[in-house]
Amino acid sequence: MSTEPLSRTGSAPEAPGVAPVRRWAVLGVLCTSLLLVGIDLTVLHVAVPTISRQLLPSTAQLLWIVDIYPLTVAALLVTFGTLADRWGRKRLVLSGFAVFGLASAGAAASGTADQLIVARAALGLGAAMMMAATVAIIRNVFVDRRERALALGLWTSANSVGAALGPVLGGLLLQYWWWGAVFLVNVPVVVLAVVAGARLIPESRDPAPRRWDGLSAAISVVGLGAVVFSLKRIAEQVSLDAVELVTGAAGLGLLVWFIQRQRRLRHPLLDLSLFSDRRFSAATLSVFVCFGCYATLLYFATQLLQLVEGYSPLQAGLALVPLAVASALGAVLAPRLAAWWTYRWGIAGSLAMFGAAFVGVAGMLASAVQPGAVTSGALLIVAGLGAGVVMTLGADAIMTTASADRAGEAGAIQETSFELGSGLGIAVLGSVLAIAYRLLLPSLPAGADARSGDSLGATLEFADSLGPRAEAVRQAAQHAFTQGLAAASLIAAIMLIITAVVAGVRLRGTAG
Repeated sequence: MSTEPLSRTGSAPEAPGVAPVRRWAVLGVLCTSLLLVGIDLTVLHVAVPTISRQLLPSTAQLLWIVDIYPLTVAALLVTFGTLADRWGRKRLVLSGFAVFGLASAGAAASGTADQLIVARAALGLGAAMMMAATVAIIRNVFVDRRERALALGLWTSANSVGAALGPVLGGLLLQYWWWGAVFLVNVPVVVLAVVAGARLIPESRDPAPRRWDGLSAAISVVGLGAVVFSLKRIAEQVSLDAVELVTGAAGLGLLVWFIQRQRRLRHPLLDLSLFSDRRFSAATLSVFVCFGCYATLLYFATQLLQLVEGYSPLQAGLALVPLAVASALGAVLAPRLAAWWTYRWGIAGSLAMFGAAFVGVAGMLASAVQPGAVTSGALLIVAGLGAGVVMTLGADAIMTTASADRAGEAGAIQETSFELGSGLGIAVLGSVLAIAYRLLLPSLPAGADARSGDSLGATLEFADSLGPRAEAVRQAAQHAFTQGLAAASLIAAIMLIITAVVAGVRLRGTAG
């Protein structure tokens, strides 16, 4: 998320028109927005097995339920950032809170998988509206660079705290209420944030706003959506037919057009010239791949713990606490590691460490070895430490390799890389899991409908109706699932290790 280099001079004068107490209260409201964004990025993972059993989504629908949210955020962040400068930043943030609250209520009331997908997309819309304007508001309210750096650091940490709280909060809610409670809990928080924000946040606009390029926004959204749709269709059908080929090719074509258009425009929606700096592009790739694998690890682990190991939602959430704590510790230790080892080797080494954790996971799953609590906890700690360092140093490297007058564009790319990494990571690796599961699952007994083999949750739901044959079907389905997880984990490890090599080669000369 957004960071800013610390100023080495100056005290903390009061921002014009905004008293010190009020501006920190404003920060509290803005941190609430990112806390909610972080929670909703991970809270659903613990609820996926329950939703899978109750709504019976197909493999593709289940993936859409999880990653339509970060994909929507990533697709709309830059667009809403431009609109906020014109329409008013306070107005956009408060509107985002309202959309987020309404979408949360809609998600809680969903009775079908398709309804939940639409509600999750609306949640992403609200989250993008909240996130897009908050950095500009912080820059407007905190005029001193040192104080502003602290405010941006606290705002950034709210996302990490929210992501860490998500699985535990989700598990706690599911222990006592139905799955919709993981969304409904947002509503009272949103109401309080809207009331406080309306009173506290000062309105601001850019006196010379950039031209909004609606065509570029549409091209990027449709192109990204088409590519992801094609991936999920392949996972669902376990085949490559004309629909997937045409849709995927059209999506890639639109994304190529988007890139060419940004390079030609005098005032592009997204300034891609920043990627001409090899350090900037390597840091962005590192954050993108790392957060994609981190989000996917949470998605995989919650299903494995509940559907295979038999954990309750609360137990699954608590079992993931070592990952969250290690990630936070990695973020704290990252600056010191960079001082000892430079940004280049801090990022490259931590990516390799994260990749090694995935190799360990893949090896255990493929060999069907039952890991003990110590082994599982150790792998989660290694993964969390590596991810925490990469996300912190990578985010800072993105900002420090860009010039001061381009900090806004760099921040937009940085935020987008986190959300897009999460969405595409789950889409790609989740599709690998889905394809492997369907290929490895033996033929189901008579009475199974077309959707009974779509996902592990659907198969287990079908097995419950089989009486004496249920256990054999459960074991076969769980074996297919763990082997699919092993394949996806190995691919994640390869992605991380390749990215580590790229970072080691291209981050030469990065400050740190």
